[in-house]
Amino acid sequence: MKLLTIAFFFLISSPVNWLGDFSKAQAEAQQSHKLILINFSGSDWCGPCIRLRKEILESTAFENYAADHLLLVRADFPRQKKNQLNKDQVKLNEALADKYNAEGKFPFTLLVDEHGKVLKQWDGYPDETPEKFIEQINQFANGAN
Repeated sequence: MKLLTIAFFFLISSPVNWLGDFSKAQAEAQQSHKLILINFSGSDWCGPCIRLRKEILESTAFENYAADHLLLVRADFPRQKKNQLNKDQVKLNEALADKYNAEGKFPFTLLVDEHGKVLKQWDGYPDETPEKFIEQINQFANGAN
């Protein structure tokens, strides 16, 4: 039974890990030379944010690609009291927004290199398949700006 529980956990768990600290992601990117995808989200109030997460960022195709090629950072700005983040995470998210999303756009997704240089941005919901989204990222991962 225990083995079955463990197997089930691996089947339902995501192969990717969304980080909350950009500086840690950047340090890891400098060692692994992976690109960083930053997603600014309002997870409990922004319809396009929820759609982006469910239809693209949590798709099998994207998660499989991201597991090998990207570091992922989510800066979430929930509004409902039950979803509030701890104070340290709020500070990290606000600092990241000050640097990359001063206009407060949601959803707003950026692809940055290991030095924090913006390579590509998606303002709003990218109305495309996960595969097309991956193709856009892959152009930069392969050095074809």
